[in-house]
Amino acid sequence: MPSVSTLTKPPIENRTGLFDYISPTRLNTWLSCPLKFKIRYVDGIKEPTSPSLFLGKRVHHGLAFFYRHLQDGQIFSADEVSNRVLEAWDDAARNERIQFDSSDHETALKHKAVGLVQTYLDRRDPGEGLPIAVESPLECPLINPDTGQDLGIGLFGFVDLVLKSPTGLVIVDFKTAARSGGLLDIAHEIQLSCYAYAFRHLYGETEHELQIRSLIKTKTPKIEIHRYPARDESHFRRMFAVIGAYLEDLRSNRFVYRPGWTCSMCNFRDTHCRAWQG
Repeated sequence: MPSVSTLTKPPIENRTGLFDYISPTRLNTWLSCPLKFKIRYVDGIKEPTSPSLFLGKRVHHGLAFFYRHLQDGQIFSADEVSNRVLEAWDDAARNERIQFDSSDHETALKHKAVGLVQTYLDRRDPGEGLPIAVESPLECPLINPDTGQDLGIGLFGFVDLVLKSPTGLVIVDFKTAARSGGLLDIAHEIQLSCYAYAFRHLYGETEHELQIRSLIKTKTPKIEIHRYPARDESHFRRMFAVIGAYLEDLRSNRFVYRPGWTCSMCNFRDTHCRAWQG
């Protein structure tokens, strides 16, 4: 199977320009608020990693550790994976300069991370299939399937997990959430379509389904699996329409603020956003 290592482009960390690549993260940020996109990717102002986001990263780290070893035929217990999460915690917190409210707050987050990892692994279906990709980069050119036009810019992203299940290939994205509930397909459509598009280009196969596996941070951790069908032509038409509008904004340097419910979670709302005058 092809891999990104065979590509001749420089490493992604050396490609930070707006037109170096398109990613699901950049697209989702722009869709939520073009001004926030400008602040982050044009002005280069980084948001601090919140303790909640840090928790999610540590859980992802633990699951990636489990699946990478499973890929090599090694099976680690939930306790062993949890210990790995705790062992890496302090170094990761220092590297990301996390500010916890107190030592009790940090301890509670550690317990929550362990609880999520253990709940997930205890309930994991051993018949789900074997991993063929774990936190793997996906990169490919963007060629409009309707017109054949090469947009001249690549699509890049990391896929959390790809499983070879008994029914076919499954693309999995892990998310941590504060509460349970159904996830609307449309809310994650662009991200899932990007994964499917790049996956098909690199692996030459069509996914059987896409999944978002939500690890719910309630007092008693919950795991919810949301299943979505393989992408069809309409998904990719919509994806390319969004990408076209995104590139128009970039070329015109037009980034208008987009007020909405996501403002409550934005670190720029009372500073850079308030100062924006159009």
